Amino acid sequence: MNLPNKLTMLRVCLVPVFVVLMLVDGIPYGNVWAGILFVLASATDALDGHIARKNNLVTDFGKFMDPIADKLLVCSAMICLVAQQKLAAWMVIIIIGREFIISGFRLVASDKGTVIAASYWGKFKTVFQMIMIVMLLYDFGTVWYTLSQIVVWIALLLTVISLVDYLHKNWGVMDGQM
Repeated sequence: MNLPNKLTMLRVCLVPVFVVLMLVDGIPYGNVWAGILFVLASATDALDGHIARKNNLVTDFGKFMDPIADKLLVCSAMICLVAQQKLAAWMVIIIIGREFIISGFRLVASDKGTVIAASYWGKFKTVFQMIMIVMLLYDFGTVWYTLSQIVVWIALLLTVISLVDYLHKNWGVMDGQM
């Protein structure tokens, strides 16, 4: 297993630690530590892709697992934020629904021998979701709250745009043209 794939798997392994820090009462500064861990785990997303492209280490495993690792991290964080009443459940349902649809497409494509990498819209969506999560983890007052709500809506909009773009570009998987 190459370094980018190890970083991807590290991100997967950090998810349960993040969830414990978010949801277990009595951990001193749990949300603060969870935020730091989330930022570090999110940074591995950019780092693994950079290393893979720079050193020609792009693999089908990485193309498949990297988006799954992102989904696990981001969706777990959003569910924790719903539990803490910092994010609306209906928004998280839309975002996670998009992830299920895309994962379904990827599975169908994989059965047909095709690997579908993440699009730029999907990457923008992920970045904004990660920024949104970090902003919602911390409370720095009214201006911060207002900015975080703007980022929440941008993340939701990018989620829908990336879904439409993904379906448009990859519909051939469903009708057998890919």
